[in-house]
Amino acid sequence: MPPQRATLLQVAQRAGVSRSTASFVLAGRHLDMRISEDARQRVLRAAQELDYRPNLMARSLRTKVTRTIALVSDTLASDPYAGRAINGSLAAAVAHGHLLFIGETEGDPVVEARLIDDFLDRQVDAFVYASMFTRHVRLPKQLKGRPVVLLNCFTGGTRPAQHQIVPDELAAGASAAATLLEAGHNDGIHLVGTASEHVFAGRERLAGIREELQRGGTRLAGTVECEWWPDSAYEAVSRALADGLAPRALICLNDRIALGTYQALREAGRVIPDDVSVISFDDSELAAWLRPQLTSISLPHYELGRQAVEKLLGPPSEPAVLRLPMPVRRRASVAKRAVR
Repeated sequence: MPPQRATLLQVAQRAGVSRSTASFVLAGRHLDMRISEDARQRVLRAAQELDYRPNLMARSLRTKVTRTIALVSDTLASDPYAGRAINGSLAAAVAHGHLLFIGETEGDPVVEARLIDDFLDRQVDAFVYASMFTRHVRLPKQLKGRPVVLLNCFTGGTRPAQHQIVPDELAAGASAAATLLEAGHNDGIHLVGTASEHVFAGRERLAGIREELQRGGTRLAGTVECEWWPDSAYEAVSRALADGLAPRALICLNDRIALGTYQALREAGRVIPDDVSVISFDDSELAAWLRPQLTSISLPHYELGRQAVEKLLGPPSEPAVLRLPMPVRRRASVAKRAVR
């Protein structure tokens, strides 16, 4: 049988104080209850010697606070790259003395409703509602009126009811364009990937690219349309090169597109970055594995998760949309263009 855990009464008896005095000390209320420093030290020493741990279930029944939060996502938790948001959430929860429960729905509304109900049955104090891809969502009815922060998603409207933590994709697009402009690329810049209006990241990245290029006195020379996957990018870029496309720089809408683009350029005898500079978004593991290593605009997954929990457990503030910066990870795929 496992050893019985020490009780508060045993701590009090060993310290030579009343049970209520021991309770106040361990709850950090020794000052307002005017407990002497000597008594406080005896209680703390007794608790350490007995390896005393408070009964959290009993405390939660008394205070209606469980010091637990739940992160509910579609597929965020199971993605090895975006899962860094879980690490950030966990770090912030631990720093605030909370446990973090994690549940994944795979986008199934029935599973989502059951999962949220289960968390509510366990009396979690608050929720992080997360999405794998930045998008507009409808908050589940069980969460309305409860403490919630949205991670990587919006609910829409001009006055948000909850904090909404998202990457600043608009500024990221501007950073990609600025990186090429700084390297002397003022023409021959093509976009690779389809920036569908309903895909938030693509729409925002393209808008940022266009705005920054316009500020630099130039514009995109064209777009190679493809899905956001290596095989689609490979086929589309190969076809464009065969038809006579001669880009000086390519902006890929994500790293998977860049992988297919690299293969197509290599087969066509184009050298990166001597013949063509390439820049991308996401800064996934692919970026560092490609040769030459890929310059990419980083998605701040860890910071997204950390900030979501900080907003949830930190000092109260007016709900707002917080756009987190996406830093440029400069590597070897962008070269300065020679002046001719």
